[in-house]
Amino acid sequence: MSQYPSVGRFVHYVSYGTPRGEYKSECRAAVVTAVKDAELGVVSLCVMNPDGLFFNKEVKLDNSHPGGSWHWPELV
Repeated sequence: MSQYPSVGRFVHYVSYGTPRGEYKSECRAAVVTAVKDAELGVVSLCVMNPDGLFFNKEVKLDNSHPGGSWHWPELV
């Protein structure tokens, strides 16, 4: 991993979406609140959704972007 997560960094959390498709899986802004394993990219996040804040523990880094994971924001 070329970057390591640290407390206070902004990342993207990938939401799961809903089984019936009312809500699609999509990227949400998140802030790292704790780092469990920087080498493996396991962190706790405060996820910012349009309907409020959600807190998730032990979220894993995954650059293929499956629901329930996080990744670094893309450069634009």
